[in-house]
Amino acid sequence: MTEENKEMVGPDDGKSFAELLEESGIKSDYLRPGQKVEAVIVKITPEWIFLALGGKSEGYLDRRELQDEEGNLSVKEGDRISAYFLSSKHNEKLFTTKVGSGEAGQSFLEEAYRNGIPVEGMVEREIKGGFEIKVVGNIRGFCPYSQMGLQKVENSQDYVGKKLIFRIMEYGEKGRKLVLSSRAILEEEQKKRKEEVKKTLQEGMVMKGRVVSLQKFGAFVDLDGIQGLIPMSEIGWERVENIHDVLVVGQEVEVRIIRIDWVKDQIGLSLKQCLPDPWDTVGQTFFEGSVHTGRVVRLTKFGAFVSLAPGIDGLIHISKLGKGKRINHPSEVIAVGQTLQVQVEGSDREQKRVSLSPVRSGKEENAAPEEGADFRPYIEKPASSLGSLGDLLKFKTMGVKHTK
Repeated sequence: MTEENKEMVGPDDGKSFAELLEESGIKSDYLRPGQKVEAVIVKITPEWIFLALGGKSEGYLDRRELQDEEGNLSVKEGDRISAYFLSSKHNEKLFTTKVGSGEAGQSFLEEAYRNGIPVEGMVEREIKGGFEIKVVGNIRGFCPYSQMGLQKVENSQDYVGKKLIFRIMEYGEKGRKLVLSSRAILEEEQKKRKEEVKKTLQEGMVMKGRVVSLQKFGAFVDLDGIQGLIPMSEIGWERVENIHDVLVVGQEVEVRIIRIDWVKDQIGLSLKQCLPDPWDTVGQTFFEGSVHTGRVVRLTKFGAFVSLAPGIDGLIHISKLGKGKRINHPSEVIAVGQTLQVQVEGSDREQKRVSLSPVRSGKEENAAPEEGADFRPYIEKPASSLGSLGDLLKFKTMGVKHTK
């Protein structure tokens, strides 16, 4: 026991050494290699950065870990940082924030593998099955596509030339054989953030997020470290065929949380619920009797849906499509994409319904009826003074002239 410790356990104190350690703030727990701690920078020298771990316990780390290529430090005395415990010699505790490039990192590479300490790497180039990563010195590792990020790699060139943090999954041949994972680091960070965010997220909340991935079924949005999904039906009030026409990766969006399932780690989001609802003013624009031009967007056995405005579709019932002729399906007389002039017969904001009928042109209204239609209304009656055909024949045989 040192003289300093002897002073701490004077005979008149009446307290155990463990109790005095607890009061002084010194952690009596044994630090295991790879253990992460929070520390305060108390002194910076040309070679080392000294850390206060609590009470009179201290540690140090290589200054080069926290400086850029030009030698500029990213921290100052008094800053709080996270660091990983590497080893202890002569009661001096060595820490690292991450195993970086250069000799300082190379000597700790195996320790990083054994104790799960993150390593910094530069993505050099794309190779078969993944990426070649330069870790320390001339040591290079391999990161498979599946371990590069949380989402599927869509554009490999987005990663080339970037510095990322990896975890060593396999270590062999004294560091000449390395398999790395950036995804493992991201998942750990995501798990920690999720536990913090879970305490604040609620269904119905409106949040700002960033689009991180676009898929055929929707868009993934990052919400402060947790990802949620906007399904295609919630992208906008109008029907979205191609998600790339509406959103781009990196775009900032405002979304509403519509569903949370922590068991399945799923968060459902809506973009359209943060946009003005076109049905709120449907009665002002699409009132009964008004005429509009729309595009046929969908055909069903009972009619044709016509897009009148973004998010508002009206229905022409099949009985109004045959021009008086009975048809079995709207596709017999109309096609998706066709432009029509329609008249509003009625609208219901609560049910989100608009009833339509096609507007007939004057040419169509005066055209001859189609085959199978009732022709009787189109037949002109002969003048009554002419009599019947029988009367004409009778007059002719009698040699009588028929006059008006």
